[in-house]
Amino acid sequence: MDETEPHLLVVDDDMRLRELLRRYLSDNGFRVTTAGNAREARASFASFAFDLIVLDVMMPGESGLELTRELRAGGAHPPILLLTAMAEPEDRVNGLEQGAEDFMAKPFEPRELVLRIRNILQRRPAPEPAPRDLRFGGFRFDLDRGELSRGGEPVHLTAAEAGLLASLAQRAGKAVSREELSQSAQLGGNVRSVDVQVTRLRRKIERDPRFPRYLQTVRGTGYALKPD
Repeated sequence: MDETEPHLLVVDDDMRLRELLRRYLSDNGFRVTTAGNAREARASFASFAFDLIVLDVMMPGESGLELTRELRAGGAHPPILLLTAMAEPEDRVNGLEQGAEDFMAKPFEPRELVLRIRNILQRRPAPEPAPRDLRFGGFRFDLDRGELSRGGEPVHLTAAEAGLLASLAQRAGKAVSREELSQSAQLGGNVRSVDVQVTRLRRKIERDPRFPRYLQTVRGTGYALKPD
């Protein structure tokens, strides 16, 4: 499964249509999770962050309009495309007033559904870029510049120390092997040099280098940078 594909939630009480939509949308470049009613949809919200919801209006129990209204009142922001057998203009306006982005009447052409979904996703604002700095213990490490500071004051790093810290910061919280660090930190593949650079870094970032809080040894693997 490609995690970069938009993730859709399809909510419809018609099991046959639900499965057809799952297959068709999957074949057209989407990840698809399905739900048969509003209760199942809520269970999915607890496990996944969706890029868009395809939601049937006429469902037993809680309707799609009611679920749309509840999601918007609760501050949930995934765009919603409503599906309904009712094609009156008043129904469309009602759906849009509840907070849906678009509305399609059944029966519909699957290719048009795909186009509508893509158009909605393209209109969404681009996500904020992930921060390129890591903070730990009063320190700030700028990954783009390879610069370490504390309280706004620069902390001098050698090129090898900066490369090692960058490699660990890019995978903060995870163990990185000595072999991998020796390559990514430009230490010429010398695994023993990694240990030397770690010792030097600890002197600069740890309160007590003998008992490191941030730059930790992972037995049998290598090292891990543990932010606050």
